Amino acid sequence: MNPWIEAARPRTLPLALSCILMGCFLAASTGRFSWAVAGLSVLTTILLQVLSNFANDYGDAVNGKDTELREGPRRAVHSGHIQASTMLKAIIVFSILALISGISLLIIALKGAPANVFWVFLGIGIACIIAAITYTAGKRPYGYVGLGDLSVLIFFGWVGVLGSSYLHTHVWDWGLLLPASSCGLFAVGVLNINNIRDIESDKATGKNSIPVRLGREKAIAYHWTILIIGMLCVSVYTAEHFSGYTSLIFLLSFPLFIKNGLAISRLKKASELDPYLKQMAFSTLLFVILFGIGVVL
Repeated sequence: MNPWIEAARPRTLPLALSCILMGCFLAASTGRFSWAVAGLSVLTTILLQVLSNFANDYGDAVNGKDTELREGPRRAVHSGHIQASTMLKAIIVFSILALISGISLLIIALKGAPANVFWVFLGIGIACIIAAITYTAGKRPYGYVGLGDLSVLIFFGWVGVLGSSYLHTHVWDWGLLLPASSCGLFAVGVLNINNIRDIESDKATGKNSIPVRLGREKAIAYHWTILIIGMLCVSVYTAEHFSGYTSLIFLLSFPLFIKNGLAISRLKKASELDPYLKQMAFSTLLFVILFGIGVVL
């Protein structure tokens, strides 16, 4: 089971869950929250994230992007621990499981909502599955042309937060784009660290991530931009909805983001950057929890 657990990359799950938790906290702050909806949202998100990780492992291997130059954790297909055909079957299985879980979530969550909303969310769910697979798999993976950052912002930010909030409340609140953007931008930060770490191997294999396109120094400036805008978005939202000093508790997470930016600016070796992927992911989760405590209290 070890190769499968490693291919599932459990350390990415806190980041995937962050946007769902933020949506749940925002819904709870309005007094409309369902444990069943929250549970199925979490399950669907976990299935989608594992699907994405399996597809990433498979796609990078069959497209020749995993080489000995890569500094990150060894991939299961590239190392030969899991056959490509077996991984492809797992991708199909998890696609079906994510679809079943997602449809179950919509049936429970959208009782009483307009009928067309179900089809909108079903379309979004299918788009999530397609996005998870085609990031590095298929004939034209969008992750190889630098579009991964935009995809992460959309799905780990806007779709995750606004979508999960609506499933509880049946109300669209476009003001939630501000905290959703913060959540999405911090997730982009994790991807950016990954791409800075792999900049040399990606350049050698023709994987044109944002850091490859910008160069290392500009990619570090891009990282600071992501962090600063993320912190500003949630700060503006809190200022507009200020309800007491407890709503500022999320500020306790900001030193962790600053520490992350300083480390990415200072460290040069790819092996030294790898721990800050996990640090950024858990900082994002802590930020969401603290923000949630603030809005609920």
